[in-house]
Amino acid sequence: MKQHITIIPRPLKQEALEGVFDSTGIPRISGDRFFDEEIAVFSAQMAARFAASPGSQAAHNPAHIFCTKLDDNAMHAEGYRLRVDPKQIDLTASTKAGMYNGLQSLRQLFLSGDTGDVFIKTADTRFVIPCLEIEDAPRYPWRGFMLDCSRHFYHVFFIKKLLDVLSLHHINIFHWHLTDDQGWRLPVPEYPLLVDIGSKRRNPNRIEEVYSEGHYSEADIQEVVAYAAARHITVVPEVDLPGHTVSALTAYPDLGCTGGPYQVEYHFGVHDDILCAGNDRIFDFAAAVFDSLARLFPGKYVHIGGDEAPTARWENCPHCRGRMEGLGLAEHRQLQRWLTRRFAEMLAQRGKITIGWDEVLEGTDSSAETALPDDLIVMCWRSWMNKQLVLDAAAQGRSLIMTPCNYGAYLNMIQSTDPDTPGHGSEVVTLRDTYAIPIIHPDMSGEQEKYVMGGQGNLWSEYMNSDKNAEYMIFPRLCALAEAFWTPDASRNFEEFSARLLVHRRRIDSLGFLQHRD
Repeated sequence: MKQHITIIPRPLKQEALEGVFDSTGIPRISGDRFFDEEIAVFSAQMAARFAASPGSQAAHNPAHIFCTKLDDNAMHAEGYRLRVDPKQIDLTASTKAGMYNGLQSLRQLFLSGDTGDVFIKTADTRFVIPCLEIEDAPRYPWRGFMLDCSRHFYHVFFIKKLLDVLSLHHINIFHWHLTDDQGWRLPVPEYPLLVDIGSKRRNPNRIEEVYSEGHYSEADIQEVVAYAAARHITVVPEVDLPGHTVSALTAYPDLGCTGGPYQVEYHFGVHDDILCAGNDRIFDFAAAVFDSLARLFPGKYVHIGGDEAPTARWENCPHCRGRMEGLGLAEHRQLQRWLTRRFAEMLAQRGKITIGWDEVLEGTDSSAETALPDDLIVMCWRSWMNKQLVLDAAAQGRSLIMTPCNYGAYLNMIQSTDPDTPGHGSEVVTLRDTYAIPIIHPDMSGEQEKYVMGGQGNLWSEYMNSDKNAEYMIFPRLCALAEAFWTPDASRNFEEFSARLLVHRRRIDSLGFLQHRD
């Protein structure tokens, strides 16, 4: 009898075969030495979930998993083939990333079994999964998730738990939002007050009580980066510049237009105090920050924010007016383009590619001083409200990452009309809404579509007060986003996805995550 295949995201090609793979105990696993690291991670994941030591019962277990390397370029770089027979499982891939993705699809099957259950016994564990054949590869290379650790500080143990389940869904980018008005979490040796002062904020109604604090040490960051890399996830740090910098200004008020005093923001929102564009000291500051990022994050991308940077302070600042006159700029918004160009050039000197929210495109590009580098990537969060910015950028050949705030990408939005439901805003974003997220704008031409790198889901944490609260907002909507980023539209159907999700929810439960349920 053929069983239903319940993998999420839905594989590119899949076929159910007759019979089941039935193993008492964790199956033996072996393969090309090229995949030793991927096999070790998978074995540790299995052992942790099923309370066994890696490789336990392997010596006498007839069931076997074989991991085979194909010639380079024989498959998509992140693709894999999986065949499950009654006593043997074969996984093939050309790359380490492809093999890891295949092992995670297999891990899903082991977490649920063919009936959605794993049979736990006193002495051993029985695994029953359907026989099948899969050939799989992703729709997009960028499949991201952003966690805001400024407004609510998440500890390393939670981030690692989250990274592990992100990789289960073939998410390959962890966008780490490290700084904002409400807290600075990144250590910068040359500017120690950033974490000594900028990482703490107080509730104005309870003056003596610290409401939120915390920052990451260099060791913490290295631990997260290594853990993510072992799961083929690239960590992309974000340090917001020039706006959303009140936490930095509180620590170093000479970097602002007014000189302060400032206070780390307690309230969510857009705040007028930003870095002074007419003050050369901000470039010494940025250089130190970028040096820390380059040392701690080996990936090629750095996100500099760039969103929601009001020009009110610049308009009244003699230093900013002087900067505009010296550069021959007519619009205050051009100052941000000039800053963005400078920051991107500084990052390029450190071997990094700059990413910015779509506001970095605003302002007239009237001179070489404000022309953005060709390789600067735009993360489009207002892509349907300000579509012309996005369409023009694609027409110019600029790479784009789609994360539309009003089409399901923002996982901090409420999920139901229940007045007690946690989350932000009044507009309900359901699982169906998230599944229907449009990655390609309907007005894009076929040529413009080529510049879309993929999509991303974001969790802004101002209304999150615990790890469990975050989990509740993330799941199961992240499952829907993962499928939108991985699976071609022609193979996607919400009703069919919902049927698979009934089984997949038990996998998420088994890993200790809280989920929203209608």
